[in-house]
Amino acid sequence: MGTNRMQKGKQQKDSRKKKWFIITIAGVLWVTPVLGSSGAWNTGLPITSVAQAAASTTKLSEEMITSGAKMINYQFTTTRSNAKTNILANVIEVDLNNPYVKLDVMTGKGGTFNSKQSTGGMVKETGAVAGVNGDYFNVSGELAPIGGQIASGTLMSTPSELTGMYAMTISKEGKPMIDEYSFEGSVQASSGATYPLRGMNKEDYYLESGSVKYSHANSIYIYTSAWTSPKRPNDPATVPTEVLVQNDVVQEVSYKSALSTSIPEDGYILRAHGKAADWLVANLTVGQAVNTDYKLVAKTTGQKVNPDTLQMMIGGHTILVSSGKATSFSRDTSSIGGYRARTAVGYSKDNRYAYLIAVQDNSASSGMSLKEMQSFMTSIGIWKGMNLDGGGSTTMITRPLGMTATGLAFSTEYGTEQRAVVNGLGVYSLAPAGKLKGLAISGSSSLLVGQEAEYSLKGYDTYYNPYDVGTTSVTWKSSNGKVISTSGGKIKAVGGGTATLTAVSGSASSKMKVTVVGGSNLTALKAGSGTGSLQAGTSIDIPVTATTKDGQTVSLSADALKWEFIGFKGSVKGDKLTVSSINTGATVGYAIGRYDGFSTVVVLSAAGESMWEDFENVNYGVQFTTNAAGVTGTAEVVNGTGEKAGSKVLQLSYDMTGGSGKMYAYAQLNGTSGKTIESAATALSVDVLGDHSLNWLRAELTDAKGKTVYVDLARNIDWSGWKKLNVDLSSSDISYPAKLKRVYVVNLDEGQDERAMTGTVAFDNIAFTMPSLSSEAGLPEGVAKLVLGQKSMLFNGQKRTIDAAPVLKNNATYIPIKHVLDVFGGQATWDSKNQRVTILRGGKLIDLTVGQKEFVINGQRQNASVAPYISGGRTLVPLRLVSEQLGLTVKWEQKTKTVTIDS
Repeated sequence: MGTNRMQKGKQQKDSRKKKWFIITIAGVLWVTPVLGSSGAWNTGLPITSVAQAAASTTKLSEEMITSGAKMINYQFTTTRSNAKTNILANVIEVDLNNPYVKLDVMTGKGGTFNSKQSTGGMVKETGAVAGVNGDYFNVSGELAPIGGQIASGTLMSTPSELTGMYAMTISKEGKPMIDEYSFEGSVQASSGATYPLRGMNKEDYYLESGSVKYSHANSIYIYTSAWTSPKRPNDPATVPTEVLVQNDVVQEVSYKSALSTSIPEDGYILRAHGKAADWLVANLTVGQAVNTDYKLVAKTTGQKVNPDTLQMMIGGHTILVSSGKATSFSRDTSSIGGYRARTAVGYSKDNRYAYLIAVQDNSASSGMSLKEMQSFMTSIGIWKGMNLDGGGSTTMITRPLGMTATGLAFSTEYGTEQRAVVNGLGVYSLAPAGKLKGLAISGSSSLLVGQEAEYSLKGYDTYYNPYDVGTTSVTWKSSNGKVISTSGGKIKAVGGGTATLTAVSGSASSKMKVTVVGGSNLTALKAGSGTGSLQAGTSIDIPVTATTKDGQTVSLSADALKWEFIGFKGSVKGDKLTVSSINTGATVGYAIGRYDGFSTVVVLSAAGESMWEDFENVNYGVQFTTNAAGVTGTAEVVNGTGEKAGSKVLQLSYDMTGGSGKMYAYAQLNGTSGKTIESAATALSVDVLGDHSLNWLRAELTDAKGKTVYVDLARNIDWSGWKKLNVDLSSSDISYPAKLKRVYVVNLDEGQDERAMTGTVAFDNIAFTMPSLSSEAGLPEGVAKLVLGQKSMLFNGQKRTIDAAPVLKNNATYIPIKHVLDVFGGQATWDSKNQRVTILRGGKLIDLTVGQKEFVINGQRQNASVAPYISGGRTLVPLRLVSEQLGLTVKWEQKTKTVTIDS
């Protein structure tokens, strides 16, 4: 659920004819006409049966947040497409019997409707120690929850009359209940006459059942001071009548027009339409007493609930778990399918514990389906539970033990960005100040070899709330000095493995397990784009990212690696590589960084970054195209704005409000032909004017083999203004010369409400880094022939003596690589300590280790079918493997036992 900056064009044109019910469900937008339409939102909803898949749940860790509330982290393992998948889920367990903790609803900004803010913002504003996002809301309306809401014991909104929408309540005695609720109420005049009261603080919407199709038709609704917008729902067929009531006395009657008076805290407005408006005018006059009476009704039990007996109420969507088992969905869930981030709430069988659940969908976790969510919830002992809003809205905020500030428990679907929502569930500490109970170490639980880390010690009291330990001196100890060193008071990772870090302060101590990721556990090590310009004085950003075998990514400072420079002199400080001077005659340079034996390389070429298109003198056509009917837009070269004033830019404007499904807006270059990229490129950069639409930004190329290649420029356009994007192309498998055909915006079908349907982006200064222009230039070309058992080689027809003949072993031909590099260019070095051969040629660095089939090429670990070995004091490498990785072609002639190598 989220921001909706859409429905502007088409709906504005039709605003006098029809109204729309717009609601988001886990990131999917449903739009349904209120009147004058034959359709209805989710009418005739199917009941979906649940088939549980075999899965397992592992508790990873738990930590107290405050007295009565703790964070529990889980890994849920299931099978998808015959492969095991691990998903991360975070659960806040709240003890409803604990007098020092409270679960309550957070609302927008300032605790009122008609506004929204991030979950983190609501947590901070209300002083909560933890929280999650809450109910669904009308994304293009007045920003009020779809379901009922009670906060701090006050009824703020009544449930909508929609089938299968569940809510969770907690009584003032601390008893939780999840049910589908309806509302019953009446307005009584001083004469004793009554009229049904339909609801409180509701937006207009289309009903799913009954003879009346419109929520506000012939009805009376209460609007309280919680409703801050001057706009209140209006029956499109009639003019509203409003009555201001204060201290249960009629203060003002406005017949067939809305009141301009703000709603006082000790009063409310009765807003009526049609027959209900006629009743108000006939029965209420200024100065007369008026009374309202209302209650909630739990539909499954028939129990009538006085809202005054409830501490809180939060609306949601379908029921997920009942009596400790997965249950049939109460609403159609096709619109919230797929594997997404999820938010849910539930409670235990004994009614003691409430659970706030958030499932991660980010680089570390792939989200859950609703059925998987049911399986997970039952596995952790939830007795009854329901679904809250999810997708891009899923956010969990928590306060680490001993810390005073709250923060994201994990990355959202948009990274660190939190979507603004209308309400959420907050956890509040009611405890007094306590005595020092213990200490907590704050810092990373995962380090890389060579990384120096900072850890701090925080105190917490008897209620697990922060306790100021002041300037207390701390002594650090490590259980394994070969993994983590604490020498001189500095904490440094020195080797792969796991060690326990202990902090001691007086009689108190705290322990933390820290894992140091070794080079053997890495699959990739990337330094910036892996390319740069070989020019004295140049500084290149090379932030290093390591990828572990279990799929985790860890960032570290580039100067944590050991660097070797070939072809130039330079230095690395922080995340910057600086070229101080270039060796005489060098046209290519290599900055080789090693982390615990695992290598990465930055290839510097004299060509550097080459400007490909700055749009100043475009001599080809640019046009707008799309894949979807109803999508409109323009693509043209125009004068830039802002920092690009005075320059020409490619501007792409789009309007997708008339389309549906997965929609594209293309800026197409040179008709269907595209523009040529002449040489092999390892990186692309482009200046992009963002529109903060959260849409997906891509480019489409066609390579020399006719293959279409899609390049992600930005997974989410989450910025406004100009920004330079740098994109790595080294692993894109593009054959050159290639053609850039179009740049474009994608609005995905899944979670469509989370992205804007209209917007404008612009492009300027598209440049490519083409190290091949220099790093490959000057490399010898030709054909080499070697025969098994012969200590000679023909290169371009000339015979050369070699000191070791090719050998056939395990169906692979082996040779000292020196002989290949002597004729085709490049160099090889031998590290006897690590039994490693390092090969450089053009833009490639290869590390091979004796006896190991795994090898590393340009920071990527790969597997081979054969391994290098030592024979007669010489290291022999698999000829085909190495040659083809270096861009050479190898052919085998069985009859003559001849190997042919062609550049």
